[in-house]
Amino acid sequence: MLRRTVAATVAAAALGAFGLATAAPAAADSPVDVGQTQLSFDAGPEPIHKGRTLYLRGKLKVQCSDDYVDGLTYVIHSDSCDDQERWHRLGWKEIDILFQPKGSYRWHHVESVRTRGDGSFSTSVRARWSGTWRAVFDGARHLAPSEASDYVKVYGGHRYDGDPIRPGGSSR
Repeated sequence: MLRRTVAATVAAAALGAFGLATAAPAAADSPVDVGQTQLSFDAGPEPIHKGRTLYLRGKLKVQCSDDYVDGLTYVIHSDSCDDQERWHRLGWKEIDILFQPKGSYRWHHVESVRTRGDGSFSTSVRARWSGTWRAVFDGARHLAPSEASDYVKVYGGHRYDGDPIRPGGSSR
């Protein structure tokens, strides 16, 4: 990659001497590789009765075929991934939990959680309304963003009153 960048710079300098300018080769090559991430997510049990505890769980992983650097964490191909392993756990990253009640177009931020060392995360809330739960990883330095969602039917939670959902079932 460094050789291509140097070659493109030398070529651009040579062309620039003749009054021609082109940035296509340099712009097409990104200097930093981005690790592709995958977020699994499940809200359950489902269906559930109003007032019961709803568990929100998931796992964040990064593709092993990609090198990535994030702060002091390095994962480089076989150094941390087995030959059979396609995805590697991604710990200590922030995940945002959002809720969209059935019939609404607005997402409500419920809370932010961090993944554990094995890439897993979990939290619980009181089931109040049917709707879609979403977990979002916004990405990080050298890591692509990802998200996942799950719809949960709540029996007895027919009407949404507009209050954002808070952990443990309390409202803001």
